[in-house]
Amino acid sequence: QVEFAESGGGFVQPGGSLRLSCVVSGNIVKIYGLGWYRQIPGSQRELVANIDDDGSAFYVDSVKGRFTISRDNAKNTVYLQMTNLNPEDTAVYYCNADVSWSTIAMAARDTYWGPGTQVTVSS
Repeated sequence: QVEFAESGGGFVQPGGSLRLSCVVSGNIVKIYGLGWYRQIPGSQRELVANIDDDGSAFYVDSVKGRFTISRDNAKNTVYLQMTNLNPEDTAVYYCNADVSWSTIAMAARDTYWGPGTQVTVSS
């Protein structure tokens, strides 16, 4: 009932920039919080940034001043603008959404994950 389309990952040199996008679709009633997480092999998935439906944003210290999270509610889309990337930012980045949805048969609210997009920062 909830689907994700992530894009924007890739390979970039240190100091470069990337913009991640995540479109949430399905039988959506409302999208509450949206976030980006990242994970490297052998480590737990960690929060990078999130944004509430009122536009309030939170960033982990390691990305403050370099990353910007934003959302377009009309398009059910969340973005992560990443600048001044460094090798420590290399990871699979996952979109996360707190969504309420409804069909004829049922309705629910839950947190869902996108499939992930690889970001590699290397010289």
